[in-house]
Amino acid sequence: MNSAYLIQLAASAAAVALMVGLAAWARIGRPIGPFDETRARTLLGVEFPGRALDGVWVSEDGKGAVAKSGAMALVLCQLGDGYVARQLPWAQALAASFKGGRVSLDLADVGAPRAVLFMASWPPRALDKGQAA
Repeated sequence: MNSAYLIQLAASAAAVALMVGLAAWARIGRPIGPFDETRARTLLGVEFPGRALDGVWVSEDGKGAVAKSGAMALVLCQLGDGYVARQLPWAQALAASFKGGRVSLDLADVGAPRAVLFMASWPPRALDKGQAA
C-alpha cells in the first residue's frame, strides 16, 4: 500500500465518522414541554391561520388542548418530540366519550387516530349556551 491510498482511506473514514456523529446528534429529541393556554393559542394560530378561537381548554397534564373555532374543534396533542394539530366537527368533540377524567377524541387520521386528553370535565363547564351549539 502506498501513502496516497492510506491518506484517502483515513480521509474517507473521518468523513464517515463525521456523518455518523452528525446523524446521531440530529436524532436527539427536544421535548416541547407542556401546553398552557398562551402556547396553545400560539400553536393553533400557526397551524390554523386566520381562525378565530371561541375558547381554548388545556388538558390537566398539559399534553393537549382543544379549541372551539366556529363549528370546528381544533385539537393539539403531543406526539413523540412534537405535537399534532387536527380538526374535527365541534359536535363530534362534544359527543366524545369521557371516562375517568379522560376525553377520547376520534380524529379519523392514520397518523394520529385518537387524541386522549385528561380533562377535569367534558364538555367544558365554561361553555355558555351560544358556544355549546
